[in-house]
Amino acid sequence: MKMTQSLIVPLLLISFLGYTQKPRARDIGIPFEGTTGKFNAITDVKGVEVGYSTIISGQGKNIRGKGPVRTGVTAILPRGRNNNPVYANWYSLNGNGEMTGTTWITESGFLETPIMITNTNSVGVVRDAVLKWFVETKWYKEDFWYTYPVVAETYDGFLNDIYGFHVKENHAYEALNTAKSGLLQEGNVGGGTGMMCLGFKGGTGTSSRVVKIKDSTYTVGVLVQSNFGGKKNFTIAGVPVGQELKDTLNYEFKAPPSYQPGDGSIIIVVATDAPLLPHQLKRIAARVPIGVGKMGGRGENGSGDIFIAFSTANPTAFQRDKFTKVDQLPNDLINPLFEATVQATEEAITNAMVAAETMEGINGNKAYALPHKKVMEVLKKYNRVK
Repeated sequence: MKMTQSLIVPLLLISFLGYTQKPRARDIGIPFEGTTGKFNAITDVKGVEVGYSTIISGQGKNIRGKGPVRTGVTAILPRGRNNNPVYANWYSLNGNGEMTGTTWITESGFLETPIMITNTNSVGVVRDAVLKWFVETKWYKEDFWYTYPVVAETYDGFLNDIYGFHVKENHAYEALNTAKSGLLQEGNVGGGTGMMCLGFKGGTGTSSRVVKIKDSTYTVGVLVQSNFGGKKNFTIAGVPVGQELKDTLNYEFKAPPSYQPGDGSIIIVVATDAPLLPHQLKRIAARVPIGVGKMGGRGENGSGDIFIAFSTANPTAFQRDKFTKVDQLPNDLINPLFEATVQATEEAITNAMVAAETMEGINGNKAYALPHKKVMEVLKKYNRVK
C-alpha cells in the first residue's frame, strides 16, 4: 500500500484552525528563545508555500525495486506559483551532499525556481520533473528560456529501498501541486519520511521568528530536512539529552563497515521578508550552522550540511532589460536576523524530532521516536524547566 501525504493520519493530533497536526516541541514544554510567527513555520513569510509527497509501502526484507519504501519529496515555493525570482545565496558546512543549481545562484544572486528536497538517489528524477512541470504550467512566459532547478538531498537508505528508485515524476508533481501556506505537517513527511537524526527518528521540521528592526517588523522562517548528528552530542535547550538517553531506544540496524556516528545530512531552507541582498543572504546562510551545532551537529565527514537563504522583499528586483531600484537593510542592523536564524533553526530541528514517529524500514531496521516524557524528565533534572 502506498500512502501519500494526504492519507497520513497522525497518532497524536492537535486541532488548530481546522488543521490537524502532531504536537510540537513547545506543546510538550520545551523552552525556546524568541518570538514566533502565527504558524511558527517558514510559511509565516508571506507568499512562501510548501508541499509534500510521502511514499510509504511494504515491510520486512528489502527486495530491490519493491521495497520497503520510506521516502518522499518536499517542495518550497518562495512566491507560491508566481514566477518572480528572489534574491538568494547558499552555504555549505560540509559538502558531502548535493544541492543542484547553486552555481548560478552564486553568479546571478537570484533563485529562479522552487526548492525541492528528496533522497540522495532521486535528485535527478526530481530535477527533470521540475523542468517538465515548468513546461506544463507555463512557469516561464517566454518562448525561449533556460533554468537550473534547485534540488537537494539527504540519505534515507537505512530505512528506505533507496536503490529501488521509487521517487517518480508524479511525486515531484504532487509536492509542487499541493504546496500551500499556513500550518505544515512535520516529522515523517515529504523528503523527510525516511530520515534519522541524533540517535532518533528525524524528518521534516519548521519554525519562524519575528523581529523588529527600527520601525519595521520582519519574519525569518526555517524548514529543515533533518538526518544528521551522533547521539552523544544531542542537545536540547542546552541540556545533554543524548548523553542522558544514551542507552534508550538506540537505532536498530546493521551498519555497513564505513558507517560512523554522525553520518547523514541536513538541508535547511531559510526564508525572510527582510530586504537583504545576495551577499547578506550568504551571511544569513552561514549562521545556520550555529543552530545545527547547538543541537549536536559537528559537520561530520559523512554528512552533507547545505543551507540556502532567500528574501521575498524587493519584488521588482529581477529584470531582464530594465534598470530597477531595490531596498537594502544596512549591515549594522542585521544582527537580529542572525539571531532569529539560529533560534528558528534550533527549533525546526527539534520540531522535526518531536513530530517524528518510530519507523521500521528495510530488513527490520528501526529508528525510534524521541521519547517525549523522558526528554522532559531530563530537562527537569537540569532545571531547564519546572
